[in-house]
Amino acid sequence: QVQLVESGGGLVQAGGSLRLACAASGLTFSSYQVSWFRQAPGKEREFVAAIRWSRSTDYADSVKGRFTISRDSARKTVYLQMDSLKPEDTAGYFCALDRYYSGNSPRQYDYWGQGTQVTVSS
Repeated sequence: QVQLVESGGGLVQAGGSLRLACAASGLTFSSYQVSWFRQAPGKEREFVAAIRWSRSTDYADSVKGRFTISRDSARKTVYLQMDSLKPEDTAGYFCALDRYYSGNSPRQYDYWGQGTQVTVSS
């Protein structure tokens, strides 16, 4: 059974940092593309960042230069380092996995975690 568990969310002041983690089990993690999405109340789920099995990465324009995605295949974990946080980064953050897809359409992903809340105060 595939499980994804996110952690690392919390409350932080604007300009601060958080590191989110997404731990996977029940699959051959190194073969999967992994992405982070976020969803604020009343808004659609939006793409944040992706890392492929090749370790190539993509970022949404809104987080480019502030967020860094990385993966540790030995630990089956993907990290999202978030620096220079802004109040508009406040959202639930979710990791998603797919064997082949690493784009910005949430519907294309096979597996999702339950999410971790990030709140940035001004």
